[in-house]
Amino acid sequence: MVVRVSFMFSLDARRRILVTGGSGFLGSYLSEMLLKAGHEVLCLDNFFTGARMNVEHLLDHKRFELLRHDVCQPLFVEVDEIYNLACPASPVHYQFDPVQTTKTSVLGAINMLGLAKRLRAKILQASTSEVYGDPQIHPQPEEYWGNVNPIGVRSCYDEGKRCAETLFYDYHRQNNVNIRMMRIFNTYGPRMHPNDGRVVSNFIMQALSNKPITLYGDGLQTRSFCYRDDLVDGMMKLMNATDDISMPINIGNPREFTIKQLAELVLELTGSKSQIIREPLPQDDPLQRKPDIERARDFLGWSPTTEIHEGLIKTIAYFEELMSSPKPLQPTEFAVSERL
Repeated sequence: MVVRVSFMFSLDARRRILVTGGSGFLGSYLSEMLLKAGHEVLCLDNFFTGARMNVEHLLDHKRFELLRHDVCQPLFVEVDEIYNLACPASPVHYQFDPVQTTKTSVLGAINMLGLAKRLRAKILQASTSEVYGDPQIHPQPEEYWGNVNPIGVRSCYDEGKRCAETLFYDYHRQNNVNIRMMRIFNTYGPRMHPNDGRVVSNFIMQALSNKPITLYGDGLQTRSFCYRDDLVDGMMKLMNATDDISMPINIGNPREFTIKQLAELVLELTGSKSQIIREPLPQDDPLQRKPDIERARDFLGWSPTTEIHEGLIKTIAYFEELMSSPKPLQPTEFAVSERL
């Protein structure tokens, strides 16, 4: 398929970039890739779900700055671009304080959009496939408006992200803010929090501990799992597209697995003796989730390249090291050599 846009992204075009949620699972790796591309990175996090250890290896880099701050509070900095990733993303974390989760999505969007408006900066919103709810259309295209319970236990996250999208498009229409809207589907990889309650980390930690693997419902509900590196590559391509791409873009892996298949694969790759046990399906848990990525292919020339076996092997190795380490794991996969 012919790619409709070109990209301008070189070391000669250094930018100062704000990454909110920058010490998290995705934000920390994004920060690395932005540094590797020659940019300056201001990493902002309140460390509710992010971990300082995820960016500790970057602290001596002269183009990296770490700021402890909550996006619910106004921020006055000077930057050229903003990646807004700040929000707890796993059910365990976002249901711990649902009111604060909604505030983070809504007030965080207002504050970051206000900053982008003042600075005339381009801003990318890390939205989510949860805006589709328990979908009645499969796979989910960006035109689908979703099937979301507005008063359920997941609503703080689902509706918070939906409201954030509304704010982004109203700022775009009313104030001509240059926005990018990325809807992230299930993502996994190194630096996932071991206790975040997401299915990949749950299964790996249970398998490595030889504890029973918890399968909710009949295990026939489906998900599509995108490896972290592919996801961040798509995120950067969306931000750096030279055309005005303001419509939502799904970024995820369209290869679909049942949760039962994932459990069996984790058992195979870990060599675990864990048994599979079943628990009731949580409220409003989607039965199907698979992205339609035609827009990403068409407008960005992007599609995932990491197979599930390869990605799981790397993720399992990360958790094995995490479990065997006498102190918090220090990321080592990114060698900070350039100090300019």
